[in-house]
Amino acid sequence: MGTPITIAKKNRDTTQAIVLHSQFANRHGLIAGATGTGKTVTLKVLAESFSRIGVPVFLADAKGDVSSLAQAGSSNPKFDERIKSLGIDNIPFAASPVVFWDLFGEQGHPIRTTISEIGPLLLARMLNLNDTQEGVLSAVFRIADDQSLLLIDFKDLKAMLSYVSEHAAELKADYGNLSPASLGAIQRNLLALADQGGDLFFGEPSLNILDFMQTDAQGHGNINLLAADKLMHTPKLYATFLLWMLSELFEQLPEVGDMDKPKLVFFFDEAHLLFDNASPALQEKIEQVVRLIRSKGVGVYFVTQNPLDLPESVLGQLGNRVQHALRAFTPKDQKAVKTAAATFRANPEFQVEQAITELAVGEALISCLDEQGTPQIVERGWVMPPYSSFSPISPEQRKALMSQSIVAGVYEQSLDRDSAYEMLQQKVAERQQQAEQAALEQQRAKEQEALAKQQAKEQAALAKQQAREQERLAREQQKEAERTARQREKLTQDIVGTFAKSAARTLGGSTGQKIVRGLLGSLFGRK
Repeated sequence: MGTPITIAKKNRDTTQAIVLHSQFANRHGLIAGATGTGKTVTLKVLAESFSRIGVPVFLADAKGDVSSLAQAGSSNPKFDERIKSLGIDNIPFAASPVVFWDLFGEQGHPIRTTISEIGPLLLARMLNLNDTQEGVLSAVFRIADDQSLLLIDFKDLKAMLSYVSEHAAELKADYGNLSPASLGAIQRNLLALADQGGDLFFGEPSLNILDFMQTDAQGHGNINLLAADKLMHTPKLYATFLLWMLSELFEQLPEVGDMDKPKLVFFFDEAHLLFDNASPALQEKIEQVVRLIRSKGVGVYFVTQNPLDLPESVLGQLGNRVQHALRAFTPKDQKAVKTAAATFRANPEFQVEQAITELAVGEALISCLDEQGTPQIVERGWVMPPYSSFSPISPEQRKALMSQSIVAGVYEQSLDRDSAYEMLQQKVAERQQQAEQAALEQQRAKEQEALAKQQAKEQAALAKQQAREQERLAREQQKEAERTARQREKLTQDIVGTFAKSAARTLGGSTGQKIVRGLLGSLFGRK
């Protein structure tokens, strides 16, 4: 058997409590109502109640006022009057064990996950991609897996997108058309998300989702409080982060069936953000997780202004409901009132549709599952007061609580191991080194070729010079031979002439001259 959790006191008889049975708390729930009607107090009462029976809680603090759970409340005349009207003598004021978290690491312990863990489907939603761009992003993840490239943080994904863009032609045969336009759109949206601080969400150490499921020394469940005042400025990141948490819980927790109480209760504030502009595939995933996660012992409670914010397929799975006042000023508001009224089992003692518009602050229509798991008829009641303060804690108190947290120092220091960015940088460096080596070898080959050409040219010039030199020497030798021949001929002529003259002088007279002429004529061919 579970533990009955008192949510409210019935209007007609404050001695009768409206309870939520803990064994059916994993049948999910809804807290709805217009702004200022008391949703936050209801949220605090439920969170405190779950914590006191040992159930850990996760909820987002969108306005910064839910941090008051961490300090005990105090009495004041208005508060005393309220509890007296409920037939309560006193409230045992107490603080709840709160662990503060913050995606940006400013008002709580940082929360991180890796790009690979969040996956292409949720990341596409976070980046607001269309179907074509989502398909390209899925291909990028597949390429990274096939090439054993770890996608951990923003710079890994940016490096991977650049790599795919540069090698799109090579990858097309295996992964289809990787459109440059789609890759460019993904890169631009990634930069826009980084400008909003979304890059801080990706990295290591990655969150161990089981750290949300801890109890304190007294056995009270920790209330994990996410600082969401800044996060709400990036609603896509907020919604995707909470959906990722649900997905992680669904994947990591074992099937447990029915239990006396849930393992964890998850409050999703501003629930409409989860479904706004969700693709059919994503909405189907959300519905599947919500439908099946109860078997893992997790209860999901949606907090929103209007029940119409949730799809009917999800709304129909919510067994525990608290409906605060709605205003029916416009046709859309009137439709919302009718929708809210139609989700309750009618109570013959009042008109549900009319009552929704008449509820005072702190008053609500409540219907929970009874001990047999059957939806009870709707009751009109006053929500119980919280044990904690109504005033937010100071920054100094928050820091002190963070320093004493069970996860203090676990997630504060980020890690940056070798992943896709470093691996791709190494590949680039290797390719650059290979290109430089090839260029160097090519330069050396050119230099060797130029040297060989120069040597050949020099050898040709030398051979030509040697040929000219030999030709010159031959001409000089020929000239020398001709000169020698002329000198010999002249010498011969001189010798003959001298001999003739000598003979003429010797012989004298005409006889002698005739002999000489005869001799000379014989020598020169004359007779």
